[in-house]
Amino acid sequence: MSAPEHQLAMRNDPDEPIGLLIGALRRRIKQAVGSCVRAYGLSVQQFWVLVAISEMPGLSLGELAMHLRMDKPTASRVVFTLMRRKLLDVKGDAADRRRARLYLGSGGARLAKELQQHATAVRSAVTRGLSVAEQDALRKSLRKIIGNMDRFQEQQSRPPGQHANPPVVVAQRSRLRRPLQPG
Repeated sequence: MSAPEHQLAMRNDPDEPIGLLIGALRRRIKQAVGSCVRAYGLSVQQFWVLVAISEMPGLSLGELAMHLRMDKPTASRVVFTLMRRKLLDVKGDAADRRRARLYLGSGGARLAKELQQHATAVRSAVTRGLSVAEQDALRKSLRKIIGNMDRFQEQQSRPPGQHANPPVVVAQRSRLRRPLQPG
């Protein structure tokens, strides 16, 4: 079998590892977005943050991180960079003065329409050819895989021999009572 034939056979392999396919998909999406946003001087993460804030103005940093499935320190770094570029503004929450809300800055608002068109095009390309039922099934399966990997990572980060839920040991009261010592 020639190299191209072997590659084609691998692409149709029913036993191809799912993680390998997900990784290849992630790289292709990142490359597609990267080529769209390079002209704006944005990273892929910056692009998705701006799109999220455009679609849902007023998110907190934690809500943004959860929505984008990004850890909070990464979200914070991306937001800080976008704030320095005046693409994002942070405003206090009127109901909770401890919380800050994210909005498009003057520069971000100008970019939002163009970025939204790119986001729509990428999202459409990802789901092209999939029925609504297939999209729903895929979302459900991907969420299950994400949960699997979260649990796996949690287990891997524990010291050897430590359980997630350590067994509860109930101490039994001794039946022998010591005689009171005279004071």
